[in-house]
Amino acid sequence: MEANDAAELMDQEKTNDRFKQRAATRISVLAMLLAITSLGGNNATKEAATNNVLAANFYNFYQAKNVRQTAIMLSADQIELAVLNDQSIPEDAKAALRKKVEDYRKTVARYESEPETSEGKKELLAKAKEHETRRDRALRQDPYFDYAQALLQIAIVLISVSIISELGWLVAAGGVLGVAGALLMMNGFLLLVEVPFLE
Repeated sequence: MEANDAAELMDQEKTNDRFKQRAATRISVLAMLLAITSLGGNNATKEAATNNVLAANFYNFYQAKNVRQTAIMLSADQIELAVLNDQSIPEDAKAALRKKVEDYRKTVARYESEPETSEGKKELLAKAKEHETRRDRALRQDPYFDYAQALLQIAIVLISVSIISELGWLVAAGGVLGVAGALLMMNGFLLLVEVPFLE
């Protein structure tokens, strides 16, 4: 072996080492992005499930208030009709019944809206809708994280194979998929652009 041949082999080995180092660095960056994407996807799933339960709870509470409100209104109407139609009821009893009807009407109004406790029907409905909105946002985020994870995993595999095969085009293909995965991940967090076929 001549000195020129040995020098060429050493240069080629250095080039191969740089190629492998760059590929390994890209894999490390993609693995980090994959971990962040996985975290975002898990959080979006949890957020959707939690807010779905909370929305259902507030709707159930709203429905229970509505049923009680209706029952109290019917009771107030019945007492009022009895006071008007039954002449045999003594005046002091009628006064007590009218007071009861007045209390029932106040309770009905309180059930409609109760800002102090946030437990009126109006407030409960607003909370339920707020949790629905949060749930829907998390559900819109989730597919972006799913697709980003898939693209990042494929990119890691392609670049890993390029280290063994020393094929530059695999690094390029992995890089393109990695960039696409990173963009989908960012869009999963920010929802800047909504792509209909991903939802």
